[in-house]
Parts: sequence; structure tokens; C-alpha cells
Amino acid sequence: MIRPLRDRVIVQRFDTQVDKIGLIYIPDAAKERPNQGDVLAVGPGRRTQEGELIPLQVKVGDKILFGKYAGTETKLDGKELLIVREDEIMGVME
Repeated sequence: MIRPLRDRVIVQRFDTQVDKIGLIYIPDAAKERPNQGDVLAVGPGRRTQEGELIPLQVKVGDKILFGKYAGTETKLDGKELLIVREDEIMGVME
């Protein structure tokens, strides 16, 4: 596994399995990427100017909503993961 640093969060996007709409086939390149996912790992938090650690508000297992162009995509052990900063997360789904 990977351990994120500072205020970064490792996210696995939700899987969307829509290949056809009616009789129209949608190729992978045209599919909209989901902007929701599960938190797999979180960093320790960010530091203030005084050096005080501010912990993250999300935790492992949370289902989150993030921006369309948020984060950096990476592949690890065949899984497509997203590394986002906490400020790119718009909310936690309950």
C-alpha cells in the first residue's frame, strides 16, 4: 500500500458499469469518470505556520465527493487510484 503525506488522501473511484444506453454503445474514452469514491488512506494532516498539526476531517472508509479534475491519477497493483488534497474534497457522503 501507499502512505500519503501531509493533507493528501488516497481514493478509489466508484465503479460505473454503463456500456450501453439503449442500443448505443459508449466507448471507454467517452465515459464520464465518477467524482465519488472510497477513502483508502489518509495522511497525518497539515501544519500551521507555528508548526501545529491540523488533522484531516476525513478518515479511511469514508465515501467522498471530489471535483471533476481533482487529484493525480496513479496505478498501484492493477488498481486505478486517485491522490487528492483535502481541500479538493467537496464533502463526505453519509
